[in-house]
Amino acid sequence: MSTEPTSTPTDAGQAPDVDAWARKARGALTRYRVMAWVTGTMLLLLCVEMVAKYVFHAGGFDAEGEPLGVFGIWVAIAHGWIYVLYLVTVFDLWATLRWRIGRFVTMAAAGVVPVMSFVLERRVHADAQARIAAAAGSQA
Repeated sequence: MSTEPTSTPTDAGQAPDVDAWARKARGALTRYRVMAWVTGTMLLLLCVEMVAKYVFHAGGFDAEGEPLGVFGIWVAIAHGWIYVLYLVTVFDLWATLRWRIGRFVTMAAAGVVPVMSFVLERRVHADAQARIAAAAGSQA
């Protein structure tokens, strides 16, 4: 028997309603994919803004001599709140597919490491699709 927990709802002794679980898993995966791209894009925008602000001193300086950002603090605030939504979608997908805690930590970290969300999204999508297909195949 595999040490990796299975993703089907029958593990807890529930009725094998795999179709409903598969719909929920696909929805969680779609929400995760969208938020991974949005979070990654906002993080790249934040990085561009930080480079412009601190390396090229774009936007001039404020009264205390601190460089002003091209976008002010709005990109950082937007990324922060989008990251919170991203974490909710990560948790939803992780809990639905019953992955190990290491996968959750890696997916959460992808929202704060530039470009990692794009790379990890592809891998997570492939793994989730395989688990959903395996669960649907085991129903037959």
